[in-house]
Amino acid sequence: MDTQKFADQIRYYTMKELDNLGFGHFGGSLSIVETLAVLYGNVMNVSPEKKDDPDRDYFVLSKGHAGPALYATLFLKGYFDEGFFYSLNQNGTNLPSHPDRIKTPGVDMTTGSLGQGISAATGIAKGNQLLGKENYTFAIVGDGELNEGQCWEAFQFAAHQKLDHLIVFIDDNKKQLDGYTTDICDPFDFVEKMQAFGFSSWCVDGSDVLAIEKAIVKAKQLKGRPIAIVLDTVKGQGVPYLEELADNHHIRPDEAAKAAIKEAIVTLAEKIEVNPQ
Repeated sequence: MDTQKFADQIRYYTMKELDNLGFGHFGGSLSIVETLAVLYGNVMNVSPEKKDDPDRDYFVLSKGHAGPALYATLFLKGYFDEGFFYSLNQNGTNLPSHPDRIKTPGVDMTTGSLGQGISAATGIAKGNQLLGKENYTFAIVGDGELNEGQCWEAFQFAAHQKLDHLIVFIDDNKKQLDGYTTDICDPFDFVEKMQAFGFSSWCVDGSDVLAIEKAIVKAKQLKGRPIAIVLDTVKGQGVPYLEELADNHHIRPDEAAKAAIKEAIVTLAEKIEVNPQ
């Protein structure tokens, strides 16, 4: 699959989905688009036909507020139809604001309470290791989310258990709910910290699908340690208006912002050659 084209499609449908709702987590959803495109486009052994296959690869979106980007990805992969997709966060929906494995086809783990997703991903990876399986567990955790101590307990456990089929992506988009991560609680160097916790770790350009693909190929060649790939990203990635917006975590747009978002959607639609209507 052309992963750059897939990323463009995910970004467009993420924007459409949130614009249809009228508000939501734009910034942190858009910063993981390229990573989702690589994972669901060319890497993970998953499909709607075997969504419950115990031998599939598993994915945990620990930063559950970025659910809209995951939903756009699953929609494009055929896990559910358009009506289901545009029901995001509506009364009675099976597509809640944060992923729910009971409600939404293709979601492997319910997440939203920040910090807990990494523990769940570690448990899945350990379970598969005990069963002698060769499938992988992939997880995305937010840089602000790593303020939670539970994440570091899980990382230490994963390294001690030598979970080399666990690949964690740290979405280092430099912001969290209340501002810049360095202002809230300086994380220092994620690569150095993950290495100190027993992971193999390095940083890649999180907007470059080829760099992400190469990082995963490299990760799968390493044995005896879990992997942490630090994604150098921008909150609102791929949409200049949202990248430059100061408060771009959860947006309830005013009239000017609504117009800018709709203009961005038209631009994205032209890029992937679809009718934005």
